[in-house]
Amino acid sequence: MKRALFTIPLCLILIGVMVTSFVLMGIKPSSSNISQAQKLAEYTKPAVVRILGYSVVSWQFNNPNDPEVEAILSQLNYQSVVGGSGSGAIISSDGYIVTNAHVVESAQMDDEDIANAAFDQLVTIMADYFQVDFETAYEYMLTYTQYTGIQKVIKVILPGGDTLDGEVKSYGAPVNEGKDVAVLKIEGKNLPSLKLGNSDNIQNQDNIWVSGYPAAADSDLLSPDSSLVSSMNAGQISATDKKTEQGSPVIQINAAATHGNSGGPVINEKGEIIGLLTFRGDTVNGQEVQGFNFSVPVNTVKEFTNQAGAKNSSSNTDKLYKEGLELYWGGYYDNALEKFEAVQRLYPNHSEIKKFITNSEQRAGDSKTLWSDYKTIFYIADGVAALLIILLLVFTFAFKPKNRPTPAAAAPQIPAAAPPTQVPENTIPDLNNDGKIDVLDIILALQEQQKKQQKKDEENDS
Repeated sequence: MKRALFTIPLCLILIGVMVTSFVLMGIKPSSSNISQAQKLAEYTKPAVVRILGYSVVSWQFNNPNDPEVEAILSQLNYQSVVGGSGSGAIISSDGYIVTNAHVVESAQMDDEDIANAAFDQLVTIMADYFQVDFETAYEYMLTYTQYTGIQKVIKVILPGGDTLDGEVKSYGAPVNEGKDVAVLKIEGKNLPSLKLGNSDNIQNQDNIWVSGYPAAADSDLLSPDSSLVSSMNAGQISATDKKTEQGSPVIQINAAATHGNSGGPVINEKGEIIGLLTFRGDTVNGQEVQGFNFSVPVNTVKEFTNQAGAKNSSSNTDKLYKEGLELYWGGYYDNALEKFEAVQRLYPNHSEIKKFITNSEQRAGDSKTLWSDYKTIFYIADGVAALLIILLLVFTFAFKPKNRPTPAAAAPQIPAAAPPTQVPENTIPDLNNDGKIDVLDIILALQEQQKKQQKKDEENDS
């Protein structure tokens, strides 16, 4: 058992090494210090886009005797722009986008309707300039003005700054006419995207977030690139069973929103789209009242994505970006940097990636060690340790040394017993001298013995 005194402690040490390796490999980055709202904001921003839907109408003025009107038209470059801006969300890595129908309505209108809307806009400008009523300006401009062309435009501005042409793949109707949903397509690959949820599962007072590009957030005091940064406002679902006059279902929410937010995604706590913001409640005394906004349920949106053949899918861009964020928030800056650089290689114009690469590089000196990156080394070391444990146990208990016969100690030499004295077969002498030993001799011997004993007793008494 002397071997066990050495091998058993060594086995315990090896077992401790194996347990430690499993503990280290099991440590995962923790982002518990980051709020759910902040996580959702970072996850969704790269996939929330700004959409411009408009038509450009070109004019010709036919009264050379009116240089003032000619001058105003010249300043306008003989053009009017009809349409507006809204928000939307990328739902597939190959560039499908969901938004409101009314955001891209001008690109779907008939040329005549577009021209009439543009003409009303032009007349309003002239009436204001010349300080005349609308009807007077209308009759005058109608006499001398005609449109010469209409260009319908849909532009999608990605958070990274790219501006791409959008194509309508499926279209519902403006909010006062039907289901306010449109699906667009841009050219791209490895684009960030958001997952479509299930609006049948929503409940009153569920937490939600509205993301988009509210026009109220635009300001001359902000830098130009600020227009590329989406806003996110928190709120709750206020009602789930309301409908428009046309019977289309809508969800009421209390998150703050305004024009420009139209078509922006309403996100649940899982980061899934459960609706698209569509319209606001009525104004009171001409002022917007926040907390009464409505969205198209995502299950209605899915009707149009199916029509368009759009598949809700994510890419490695999303996977790597989220993995990088978890590592970054957990303090593993070196590992996060690897993920963020991989994202940049896949999709160079990702809106957030440069910021996180820079921050990761700056904090690299404080980076924690991600032991799970060393799994292969740990597995090899654990395998070697396990093998050593087996060998040590076998050495200790299975291969005991055979007991060699111990040479017997020399037996003590016992002196040989002296040969017994040959006692004559007959020890009684022939006391009566008759030439034979018989009973008489025995009687005589007994008598002699008695005499001797009596004499001895007498001596002892005296």
